[in-house]
Amino acid sequence: MTSLLRAYFWVGLLLMALLSVFSYGYGVGYVYIYLRHWQIESNIWVLMIGLLCLSFVLQVLWLGLKRYLSKRMRKEQQILSFEQLHPYEKLAVLKVLEAGHEQEKMLQELYQPSVLFKEIVQANMLWRAGHSQQALDILAHSSTLAFELAAFLRIEIYLSQMQGQQALSHLEFLSQHDLSPWLQDLQQGYEHKLTQLWGAFATQFPWLYLYASQFGQLHAEDKTHWLQQILSQYDQASVEDLEALQQCYHQLVYVQHVNMARENKILWLKILARMPEMGREHTLLAEDLLDELFDQEVFYLWFETQLLKQQPDYLEIEQHVNAWEQKYNQLPIFAFAKWHVYQATHRIAESEALLSLYPDNVLMSYLRIKIQLQGNEELSEQLNLLFESNSNYLKINI
Repeated sequence: MTSLLRAYFWVGLLLMALLSVFSYGYGVGYVYIYLRHWQIESNIWVLMIGLLCLSFVLQVLWLGLKRYLSKRMRKEQQILSFEQLHPYEKLAVLKVLEAGHEQEKMLQELYQPSVLFKEIVQANMLWRAGHSQQALDILAHSSTLAFELAAFLRIEIYLSQMQGQQALSHLEFLSQHDLSPWLQDLQQGYEHKLTQLWGAFATQFPWLYLYASQFGQLHAEDKTHWLQQILSQYDQASVEDLEALQQCYHQLVYVQHVNMARENKILWLKILARMPEMGREHTLLAEDLLDELFDQEVFYLWFETQLLKQQPDYLEIEQHVNAWEQKYNQLPIFAFAKWHVYQATHRIAESEALLSLYPDNVLMSYLRIKIQLQGNEELSEQLNLLFESNSNYLKINI
């Protein structure tokens, strides 16, 4: 319909130009039509405009009737062969049946006439068949008008081959490149695919992702996977990687702190716990999490960090513990923490009074047994091993 309107617009414009030239100096002309008892008097301009409008209405009616009859015939027609289907119908069947791998020849035939996508489809099939290098060679001859799609496929191939630097180069380019005009209507889908590829890259190359200029373009789920990979591969990091990680936390996390998922904040807390130079940031993040919602694991990470300082501030520790105990009611972990504070500040009577609380709690049971084994290092070590095998295990470093 749009093309039809455009065609009639240009035809009307051309007719107006011609009529303007021929009627110049002679007037608009005179037209008289007499039919039965009807008489019409007008000029050539009105006649031409009327004929043009009538032609447009008749053509629209004809196209509508033709489409209706075609659909009706299509419903009544018996399909006896797959080849009788239209190309878009063939694609729909292959998609529903997920038969793309079984019908590669058929798909290639469908896309063979396509100047834009023929090489991309062929490369995709070769890559899925395990021929990555051949796929890259074919993509080198793909149309420049579809280079975004070719770049997407190259990135997936590089990721499958663990070629992180090449994948990063293409991701950086696509993130900074203006979208082709023909893809503007699909911008949301394009950006989703690009972000999805960034997530796959960050998960596979967590440390290399720190050096990306487009750092931070991840879905929430991909951010979680990336932080999990950072934590699991922490021992493999270089000095430069750790410096980049610190810079990432300062530049990005502070900005996105409010909107960051709680799960990701806890992962950052575990990462910061392994970086002594980030002790202040670790403390602030832990206290913020505990003020928001109590979590025993987060509390223990905070408490352990405080006690392992060269000069622990026991007064400040006790104030925080008392404030959280008042806010979240009395929990065994608070008694466990206060026992260590009382012991360190030589308030033995108060610490012993706490041991009578929570007789069935594993943390308090550990302390009661530990008191009885004081002076016996071998049995204390065995106690720690036994405690760590418990399902409610919290590593004892204090």
